[in-house]
Formats: sequence, C-alpha cells, structure tokens
Amino acid sequence: MPPSTPTAPQSNVDTFPNPNPARDYTIRIRMPEFTCLCPKTGQPDFAELILEYIPAERCVELKSLKLYIWSFRDRGAFHEALTNEILDTLATATAPKFMRLTGTFNVRGGLYTSVVAEFRRPGWAPAPAVALP
Repeated sequence: MPPSTPTAPQSNVDTFPNPNPARDYTIRIRMPEFTCLCPKTGQPDFAELILEYIPAERCVELKSLKLYIWSFRDRGAFHEALTNEILDTLATATAPKFMRLTGTFNVRGGLYTSVVAEFRRPGWAPAPAVALP
C-alpha cells in the first residue's frame, strides 16, 4: 500500500494546460461541502459552491481546488466577500474566457443567501445559443 500524502489547506490553486484551448467548452465543478465561519458570531456557515468556466490556456487542478476551498473552514467572512475572493483567486490563476461562481448558503436566522459573481475576459463574447428541435 503506498504511503498516504499529507494534505492541508492551501491559499492558492494549481493549474494545468487546457487540452483544447481552441474550443470554447464549459467546465462545471460542484462543491457541496463548503464551510466557513460567520464573521459576527463565529458559528459555522455551510454552502454549496458551483464553479462554471470556459477555460483559455489553463484549467483548475481539482485537488488543489479542494485544498484551497478547505482553507476557508476556520475563517470568518461575509458571503459576498468570500464569493468574490474565491472568484478573483481562480480567475487570476487560470485567466479564463469566462468564469462564474455561485455560492448558495444554507439557512441562517430564516434567511437563505445566494451570491453570484462573474469574470469575463475583455473582448470575449459567447457563441450564440443553439436551439435544437
């Protein structure tokens, strides 16, 4: 049995070359176990994050994404701030054509919060939608 590799939260993400940079295609990553702390009470907040992006030259490496997301577990942050911070980190690392991060936070005090943040490369426009019969 191979030795296990220790892992710990990390503040950055690794990338790898896009295997098909000439084609616009969408990568969707669902992260249903996101946790952070409420900056006011210190109580845990739970959310599902959904990352959708059209890569250019680089793609997000999944294990490093998992370790990056883990780094928020013990941090207090407002939902709006951390959604934008995560998007900024991922967009900086990958320089995608388009990237959207949606954070859907579990109920807190009878309120649900969803935050959607987007990055669009200047000059990039999506292909027209194709309507199939």
